[in-house]
Amino acid sequence: MPEAFTGLTSIRPNQARSTTLFQLATEISAAILARTLGIHTDVAVAWQRLFAGDWATYAAEVSRRR
Repeated sequence: MPEAFTGLTSIRPNQARSTTLFQLATEISAAILARTLGIHTDVAVAWQRLFAGDWATYAAEVSRRR
């Protein structure tokens, strides 16, 4: 059944899952993300840094440029 459904649409389940995880990581805190998905908090923090950017590192780089 899933194969038949995938063939009828352009939606790919893995792509949709990745997009959803990306959106969650940018919109909710790492603690809530970890608890909701059942993953370790360190993994949630890493996802947020990867997807949303690490603002502390960015700020440090900007201050060094001046």
